[in-house]
Amino acid sequence: MNFKTFTIYSLACTLLFSCVTRKKYDDLTQKKSRLETEKAECDGVLQSLSAEKERLNDQIEKLTVENTALKKDSTETGIFLRTSQRNYAHLNETYEKLLKNQDRLQSNSAAELSRRERDLLSSEKQINELKGDLSLREEKLKELEKVLADKDKAVNELKDRVSKALLNFKEKDLTVNVKNGKVYVSLNEQLLFKSGSTEVDPKGAEALKTLSTALKNQDDVSVTVEGHTDDVPVGKLAGGAKDNWDLSVLRATSITKILVAAGLSPSKVVPSGRGEFSPVAEGKTAEARQKNRRTEIILTPKLDELFRLLDNK
Repeated sequence: MNFKTFTIYSLACTLLFSCVTRKKYDDLTQKKSRLETEKAECDGVLQSLSAEKERLNDQIEKLTVENTALKKDSTETGIFLRTSQRNYAHLNETYEKLLKNQDRLQSNSAAELSRRERDLLSSEKQINELKGDLSLREEKLKELEKVLADKDKAVNELKDRVSKALLNFKEKDLTVNVKNGKVYVSLNEQLLFKSGSTEVDPKGAEALKTLSTALKNQDDVSVTVEGHTDDVPVGKLAGGAKDNWDLSVLRATSITKILVAAGLSPSKVVPSGRGEFSPVAEGKTAEARQKNRRTEIILTPKLDELFRLLDNK
């Protein structure tokens, strides 16, 4: 650029201090004009390259700041930093190299864009799969809710049927309640047994036969007979009972036999004794002990459909 400027200046001096022809003067003037035009174009290119260099320098400076923020003792960071420094030195070599680097960056951007598009397609596929899975779960949840609703309805209907069948018996002798999805028929000792006895009184037997009749056609209901006593120790009793636990088991067995004899399938009834270990009333009073001396007949609807749904979740 300086050489061209010097040439223009020399030509001007020659025109001032030398005698030339008009044609030669015009030629020199045109040449000067072309040189000035070329100089302006070169200045524009220089300014554009300078701006591009400044932008790239700013970009490099930003990258350098980000690099120095990383852990200096990391081998990967050190390699990246040295690579960045070498790139910075090479950026000043030629404009052509800048163009090549720009092409490389564009190529990398296209590859990154393609990778992101693949990731997006993969994510959309996963979302669709999750939507399908969610739809299936919602269907199973609706089935489960229906089964639970049907089960609750069946339990309440069973309670109503049992309550109506035992309507003639006094409330103080027996109660019918729903608890934990089961129907509990609780019979006081005074309705079923004399003190220390394992033989069911006639009035109690009548209640048990009535209950058996109400349950005879309930194939989807299992029956558990639980005998309960108070905490007062007992001596050797009739029937071979040595303690409250023996007494509760023998009483539950006697009740089970009456239910089966009245028509209830023996495969549906399970007798068990809890002794004094599951009281409904705390304390040592006569009233509390009387409440604890009881037999509970627990009616449990079968949950095969519910378990099937849970196994297939």
